[in-house]
Amino acid sequence: MSNDTVTRRYATALADVVTKSGDIEGVKNELSTWEQLIFGNEDLHSAFANPSIAHSKKEGVLEALIAKSKPSKTTSNFLRVLLQNGRLTELGNINERFESVLEERGGIVTGEIVSAHELSAAEQKELESNLEKVTGKDVRLTYRIDSDIIGGIIARIGSTVYDGSVRTQLETLREQLLAK
Repeated sequence: MSNDTVTRRYATALADVVTKSGDIEGVKNELSTWEQLIFGNEDLHSAFANPSIAHSKKEGVLEALIAKSKPSKTTSNFLRVLLQNGRLTELGNINERFESVLEERGGIVTGEIVSAHELSAAEQKELESNLEKVTGKDVRLTYRIDSDIIGGIIARIGSTVYDGSVRTQLETLREQLLAK
């Protein structure tokens, strides 16, 4: 089973639980803090990742951390499940997927716009409006500049890419000319 599939399953299961309990923001914030704790401390991260350290020792460390930080029952249980299944070091990926699952359920999609130059506020608003019509969802966009695309834009919404860059158009034209 791919790592992405595993990550999606944990994130979806957690989203189901927090949606029922209504503690979405609390759990999101707690897991973000835990991610910073685990990945911000190299010794802690390597201890949880090290297969030669006994599982009972890892449980002891996790339980001590839980006792000190006193997270919600949902967060505590989720961390225990991740440790039990050897997935605690994947918390960062799971958190990322958890956010996207919650956004999808809320009718929100995130995307990235790559342009050759900075877009004006009016261009950004028009682009957002057009993408909302195409997707039928509320679109949250981030913007990045890449002068290599020469002109136009590349929009990535989820796994869909809309490539209207001049670079791609030139490459397509080149391929067509070479094929004849």
